[in-house]
Amino acid sequence: MCGILALLHTQAEGTSVAAELHEALYLLQHRGQDACGISTCAAGGKIFQCKGNGLAAKVFRDGARVPDLPGYMGLGHLRYPTAGTSANAEAQPFFVNSPYGICFAHNGNLINALELKDFLDREAHRHINTDSDSELMLNVFANELNVTGKARVNCDDIFAALGRVGIIGFRDPYGIRPLVLGSRLSASGEGRDYMMASESVALQQLGFKKSNMQDILPGEAVIVQKGCAPVITHVQPQKRYCPDIFEYNDPDMRAAWDMGYKLAARIVKILTPAQLEDIDVVMPIPETSNTTAPCVATRLNKPYRQGFVKNRYVFRTFIMPGQKARQKGVRRKLNAMEEQFAGKNVLLVDDSIVRGTTSREIVLMAIEAGAKKVYFASAAPRIRHPHIYGIDLASPSELIAHNRTVEEIAKHIGAEKVIFQELEDLVDACRQAAPSSHVARETQEFEVGVFNGSYVTPVPAGYFVHLEKVRGENKKMKVIENAREAVVNGSAGTEELQIATHGAEVDSDGKVVPSGVCDVDGALVSGHSTPTASKRKRPADAGEPLPKRRQDIAIHNQHDFEDEE
Repeated sequence: MCGILALLHTQAEGTSVAAELHEALYLLQHRGQDACGISTCAAGGKIFQCKGNGLAAKVFRDGARVPDLPGYMGLGHLRYPTAGTSANAEAQPFFVNSPYGICFAHNGNLINALELKDFLDREAHRHINTDSDSELMLNVFANELNVTGKARVNCDDIFAALGRVGIIGFRDPYGIRPLVLGSRLSASGEGRDYMMASESVALQQLGFKKSNMQDILPGEAVIVQKGCAPVITHVQPQKRYCPDIFEYNDPDMRAAWDMGYKLAARIVKILTPAQLEDIDVVMPIPETSNTTAPCVATRLNKPYRQGFVKNRYVFRTFIMPGQKARQKGVRRKLNAMEEQFAGKNVLLVDDSIVRGTTSREIVLMAIEAGAKKVYFASAAPRIRHPHIYGIDLASPSELIAHNRTVEEIAKHIGAEKVIFQELEDLVDACRQAAPSSHVARETQEFEVGVFNGSYVTPVPAGYFVHLEKVRGENKKMKVIENAREAVVNGSAGTEELQIATHGAEVDSDGKVVPSGVCDVDGALVSGHSTPTASKRKRPADAGEPLPKRRQDIAIHNQHDFEDEE
């Protein structure tokens, strides 16, 4: 669930979009904390860029880097951790110089990445420098434009492929990810500025009125040239309109109220009368359930209290890279108020349970604060399958609900009982949040593959195996580094000693294990599955080691000028 931005000022002279794109990054920071970046284009077509790992404040030095980005049009991006690596080189926007010079920002995930990589290698002869599928998409687009053979392309050429023409946006034919276009009067009063973003809040805070906004529809592409009105056309027929249900599940939407009432009904159905009577108070896990929990309390006729104080300078823990970081992040993020918990039986309400890391820590914090019993309710159904469209929640083996019963989940997180929302109720609540004028309100579909394993798009055979391999390979170096640190600190166990001594490899389930523990029947080489006769993968530390920090080969990045300061 990355955040993307595009802004075009109608006047090229004396204006800079970087300041507004930088401001918009903060407004969409909740969509991604892993990395961010801005690319701008100045008069004469020169591209400027700043990007890197970390929050917007870190990457742009609290705005100190913004003056380095002149230009009248530009892109912004916030990266959410996905199945790729987390190197600086994979921070977006991406840039390719041929043809014409193209910057690219992407929100989503490609499930045919291996096929595209093979095409770019064998037919297009384009080099891919990172593990990011967004770089693949950029090069496929660039290759299609290159086919025209023209020094400059027009709108028809660009639409057919989906220079210095402006900003281009497009949306997938299923409408899984959102994209909104807005316009406003320019600062001079002559002409209009145009902006695209993942969420309308970024536009509204920069002076774009809701009456001048429109959704880019599934399968549509839009081109905005300087001084011209947008040109919108369908480059792919709309197949279905199935937005990701995670995009609807926000606490400031009407769906949250209905979800709370439906969750309360589910709680009444699951708990016994004695257990319901046992509950003294209902509390939200701030802030994502602050709207849902009061509705639960109202329907159950129970007191509603805020039992946790949230540190607003720590962001969502489930999107933090690394399990240990998430565990520490829970304690940093929340503080339990003992006077609210002492001697009470508490019903905690959260928006979802993913790995269970946050939930288990929260239950433990409630008990440490004096709670006698803790019941736990999730406004989302059990998440049992991987997300494949740009929200890398976890590997299936890391999902607490994968191959576990509700009773086993409750035992794992230390709760008396765990209650999950039903998928049908969640879908119905999101349907009711749609505008009353929505013609298909009662039959609106959503992408809900994480809950039931049924995905909107066809999924290539072997994709999930490949996905687990990619995740495992990316975790491998971190596991080896942690094992070596444990040896130095004197806290290493048997497995950590083996990894520190002999290296690590990825087994058939995508798990990182000591080298020599498993044999692998196939290896991925340049994106191709190559059968071998019980061929063993090399240890991660064999051969040339991967650098910890890689830079994009294009333009400049976050750390380029550290030695000068």
